[in-house]
Amino acid sequence: MKQTGWVLMTVLAIGVAGYAIALTLVPSLGPGLIQELFERTPLAAFAHFIGGGLALLAGAFQVNSRLRERYTRAHRWSGRVYVAGVLAGGTAGFVLAFNSMGGLSAHVGFGLLALCWVGTTLNAIRHIRSGRIEAHRAWMLRSYALTFAAVTLRFYIPLSQIAGLPFIEAYTAIAWLCWVPNLLVVEWLILSRATQPVQTAT
Repeated sequence: MKQTGWVLMTVLAIGVAGYAIALTLVPSLGPGLIQELFERTPLAAFAHFIGGGLALLAGAFQVNSRLRERYTRAHRWSGRVYVAGVLAGGTAGFVLAFNSMGGLSAHVGFGLLALCWVGTTLNAIRHIRSGRIEAHRAWMLRSYALTFAAVTLRFYIPLSQIAGLPFIEAYTAIAWLCWVPNLLVVEWLILSRATQPVQTAT
């Protein structure tokens, strides 16, 4: 079950990452909202989509414990790619947040997402440099939950349109829904692991 969930997550990450990278090459493939971002803030849009795409791809393999333990050196290098992607995508995302549709609430939602995305990643780096591996893993899970907002956002938008909700109102809510539930689910997973009884050999 755990492996199936990882495969599904990875397939979704690859799909959205490929879409993001394709948009940087041919912005006209995206909806009008995306095209406007590339016209108004081309550098930030490029950094956000490329950085986010790289983070989605690298992060999917970072969270797999089997791959992490078997390919330690590759894990470290892909971790560096992940961090670079987050720093580029998060910094650009903060700039883009103020150009988003939906008014102040959407600006704040996307802006906080960018800050938390970069902040959780930097905290993960701080812990691994101090040798606190478990804390590092917990913060990396939080970071990737925020990276995965790129995927959940692309589920919520079409679902809101299918439900017949006005786009601006739905988009304002999605600015928060795309990442807050992700973070809560991961936080629950981290806490549930921490409270599991330690099994000892008898």
